[in-house]
Amino acid sequence: MELVGRLTTASNATFLATVGETEVVYKPIAGERPLWDFPEGPLANREVASYLVSEALGWSVVPETWLGDGPHGVGMVQRWITSEESLEPVTIVPAGEVPDGFMHVFDGYDALDQEVSLAHEDTPALRRMAVFDAITNNADRKGGHILPVAGGHRFGCDHGLTFHEEPKLRTILWGWHGLAFSEEELAGIRTILEGLSGALGRELAAYVSGAGFEALGLRCEALLAEGVFPRPEFDRHVIPWPPF
Repeated sequence: MELVGRLTTASNATFLATVGETEVVYKPIAGERPLWDFPEGPLANREVASYLVSEALGWSVVPETWLGDGPHGVGMVQRWITSEESLEPVTIVPAGEVPDGFMHVFDGYDALDQEVSLAHEDTPALRRMAVFDAITNNADRKGGHILPVAGGHRFGCDHGLTFHEEPKLRTILWGWHGLAFSEEELAGIRTILEGLSGALGRELAAYVSGAGFEALGLRCEALLAEGVFPRPEFDRHVIPWPPF
């Protein structure tokens, strides 16, 4: 691995690097800041676990991710995705002017104290990401953690705040709350639940705490029983800060 530069806007030590001819993101465990609400295990482990779930689903939500040894020690290594800046799967518009093909999430005020609305696109790719977040209990789905690429696919990044045993879902993808899952989405949840007793479960056990693993299964069972996208629980924070 050769370092190319540092991503200075990240809250933890994050580097752009190359492995051979492949560009990667490298987050050494030594550069992680401890979090009081995620005390068990490094963020890097949960990033790898998220990739394993993404692969089991077959939806490629998470770019290829693994634990690797770099100049600053062992850490998460993930294939770099160059997103299309012209595409905006999540956007802020004047209040009440949500464009066609988008789902309204919430209203607020911008830096000039003008009323605005936050909305996200209504696409199968983003729906799958929302289902993935519900499965993994993602506490940090910001707008900037969605990487749009040409052709309609959407990658997700920064999955260190996942697999907590308590409900932690914080996301800007609330547009479908209460709507029924599609058959494909239900099948995906079933795949993860059934996989926990097989090869997927054995792989995840190396990266997820015992309580987090048990909660993952219970969460999948609850999603299948309810059959709808999760609804916000208003007794806790459900939007990551900042949203972008």
